[in-house]
Amino acid sequence: MTTVQVVKKTKIFCDYCHASKFVTDQVIGETICSSCGFVISENAEDRGAERRLISDTADTARTGPGLSLKMHDKGLNTRIGAQNKDAVGKPLSGKTTQMFDRLRKWDSRSQTKNSAERNLRFALIEFDKVQSKLGLSDTVVERASLFYRKAIERNIIRGRTVKSIAAACLYASCRDLEHHRSLTEIADQFVIKRKEIARAYRILFRELEFTVSVVDPIKSISKIASKIGTSEKTIRKATQILTAAQDAGIIAGKNPEIVAATAVYAACVITGESKSQTEIAAAANTSTVSIRNRIQEFKTKLDLFGTLS
Repeated sequence: MTTVQVVKKTKIFCDYCHASKFVTDQVIGETICSSCGFVISENAEDRGAERRLISDTADTARTGPGLSLKMHDKGLNTRIGAQNKDAVGKPLSGKTTQMFDRLRKWDSRSQTKNSAERNLRFALIEFDKVQSKLGLSDTVVERASLFYRKAIERNIIRGRTVKSIAAACLYASCRDLEHHRSLTEIADQFVIKRKEIARAYRILFRELEFTVSVVDPIKSISKIASKIGTSEKTIRKATQILTAAQDAGIIAGKNPEIVAATAVYAACVITGESKSQTEIAAAANTSTVSIRNRIQEFKTKLDLFGTLS
């Protein structure tokens, strides 16, 4: 039995002037009344043909979204829907439902052919979980996925946990794109030890020959200041102190989080804000002993509370 679906055309009128002539802006996707200028709809999809040539062929039809390294098959997958209904919306028969259940099962099994693909799929799921928690952009996760694929090609995954390599790839991506995230923050989200990520990162750095920039401790000042709730005056003073320390060459080789926390503490003392070393150390994921050691060096070589006060 053939089912014919009839689509009725309805004429749309403007709510203000009741005109029936509209203009569609293809750039911003708005449908506007040509009489009074009222916006009928916005963010409309462009369902026409592609207006630029992707390849040498004359076919310019749309072929869906672009490839993404965030997906283990780069987005070139086919999915069988979970609803056991046909195109009209009627439920399938019992025999057809069983057939589609078997098809879904084998479709799921065929997506990962070996252990490397299963590890990649698990790592990409971990990236997706951590992305929202750390507030990372899609570009950072794409770069981390690329690093993980290269690690699989170099056979670096063998004998190591998926989480440690995935966390190291994400840390390398943050360093490469200058998104300041510490090893401690990433270790807390992946629920593994910081030492494991550091060991895996050293292996990736040696095998993949990374070229990463040195972390600028000034970028950590605003993060620490926002956690403890300091004023803008204190942030500017901390930046001034850290810039003077960089010019004096006393922070080379030091932990950027500790240096930034020391500058924030010194700025709080100068501006008169009552922030303890314990509070600042907790915000920077460091210890009060480290801040005290650095603050003594700042006092000696910068004359901290004399010239900068």
